[in-house]
Amino acid sequence: MIGLDTRIVVGAVLLIGVILIAGCTQQPQAEESIKIGVVASMTGSASTTGKDIWQSAVLAAEEINADGGVYVKDLGKKVPVEVILGDDESTREGGQKAVTRLVTEDKVDLLAGGFSSAVVSSHQAIVNEHKVPYIVTGASSPIITHRTDMDTNTTFHYCPTTDDYGRQTTIFANDVIRPAIIEKFGFSEDRPLRMALIYQDSPYGKGVQAAVINTIESENLPVVIVANETFKMGETDFRTLLTSVKAATPDVIYPAAFLNEQIPMVTQARRDVGINAIFLAVECNDDPDYYAGVGKYGEYSIIESRFSPYTIPAGPIANDTAQFKENFEKRWGGFPGMMGASTYEGVYVAVQAVENAGTRDKTAVTSALSSLEMPQIIEVMENGTIQFTNDYREARFELYMEQLRWNETAQALRPVIVWPDHLKQGNFVLPDWFEAAAS
Repeated sequence: MIGLDTRIVVGAVLLIGVILIAGCTQQPQAEESIKIGVVASMTGSASTTGKDIWQSAVLAAEEINADGGVYVKDLGKKVPVEVILGDDESTREGGQKAVTRLVTEDKVDLLAGGFSSAVVSSHQAIVNEHKVPYIVTGASSPIITHRTDMDTNTTFHYCPTTDDYGRQTTIFANDVIRPAIIEKFGFSEDRPLRMALIYQDSPYGKGVQAAVINTIESENLPVVIVANETFKMGETDFRTLLTSVKAATPDVIYPAAFLNEQIPMVTQARRDVGINAIFLAVECNDDPDYYAGVGKYGEYSIIESRFSPYTIPAGPIANDTAQFKENFEKRWGGFPGMMGASTYEGVYVAVQAVENAGTRDKTAVTSALSSLEMPQIIEVMENGTIQFTNDYREARFELYMEQLRWNETAQALRPVIVWPDHLKQGNFVLPDWFEAAAS
């Protein structure tokens, strides 16, 4: 485990084949380099995801440096990339401490990463004060770039927001799951979908809740919220809450939870409480540890996604995505998760912005990010291009829905893309054990 004050620098040393990760002595930083501070939860409740974020950032830096580094015009040469770890400890206070150190002591040129919306929003004032370009690759609450209490023009949202995926998941549930229920049980065509919301008491959780309710209202969808429950970040015993949810007889249960929360929630719901409804999951759960942790209890559940460790949507970047997974497995001995994939891309986005700016000057790099247009890398982007919107500096991803199925060969869950039609690999299946109330 990485200590609070341990610094890990991957940069010029990579060029001579010396790669030292957690637990090793600190290495000197290159005098001329692009320094990217990676905000990752290496300890605390989100440490599984934090490890994925950090390992993927290291892999990106190694690849870039193996190719000679990044050309910076005002230096007149290529320089290496250094990624410097800032462990936010999965807490607001830890994030503030880590980002303060990265900005004031390590003097990074850019920041990338950030997983919890609550943690990121708490250290944005530090980022804003020092005008550091920040490519947020995990925290999905729109508040990150929509907030009005401070200027956030150096913050760029390189992940879908709760508005994006909350809407897509709700539309999928109505368009695909509701008709399947009506057909199986012979209900009338106007029978509404019964949805239960269970959301983390955080900007992330509240963002998902708001997105679902707003989508139902704005699209006039026949979806009724039969339960609306909240929990504290890091909770692991949901039996009492789930008993209340079961009494509401939902068709689908949509938790806004991290994988360390959703794993026990789904397991307890199916094993202990006897809930026979379809679970939905936010994209941050599309991680190898989630598949392993939830096991057979997760069969037939749904994950909204844009990158999966176990399947690749057809398209022009399918081979590049497969190569990334292969490289990650060779480097780290496992499969990457979604937060790792977006941070891997975030490092490439950062260095492209520096190259476009021709300098490490933070104002110029921020401007280059604002006008950035570069080809998609390993995640499918709208129009095949990585760019940020003019209003809130948000990247636009093409999202899809996966259903988890038990794979006898692997003896594990594996995803099948079931929506939208142009990406799907199979049809949604309503399991035999599913139960539905008449109305």
